[in-house]
Amino acid sequence: MVNFYADKNYFHGATLGFDKFFSDVDAFFQQVDKFPHHNVIKVDDDSYKIEMALAGFDKKDVKVELKDGKLSIEGKKDKDEVEYLHHGISYRNFLKSFRLVDTMLIKEATMENGILSILLDNVLPEEKKAKIIDIK
Repeated sequence: MVNFYADKNYFHGATLGFDKFFSDVDAFFQQVDKFPHHNVIKVDDDSYKIEMALAGFDKKDVKVELKDGKLSIEGKKDKDEVEYLHHGISYRNFLKSFRLVDTMLIKEATMENGILSILLDNVLPEEKKAKIIDIK
């Protein structure tokens, strides 16, 4: 049995133009910090939702950016001048990224009750849809 992930040459020999994808997969498996926690929800065949738990953050502390197919969510919060006796709610600065397929569009981003929600639609253009090729 072939260990597909361990044998990178297997993938590179069977695919063309996926170099960036394999780099993203490597980066994903090397990602150590899981903060902040998030859900990825499949709403239907063409729609998705990312929910991210951001307790202690306000809209002004969060930046959502889409650039070159990479969705980045960054949270920066100034340190409180409060003396905590117990500090169980973490709101350290973070940067979390998601690689999106070229046809993915961000529909909206909302933040309510400490949950950031990002709705995404996969809009496949006609030229990318499956088609039958006439044989001559």
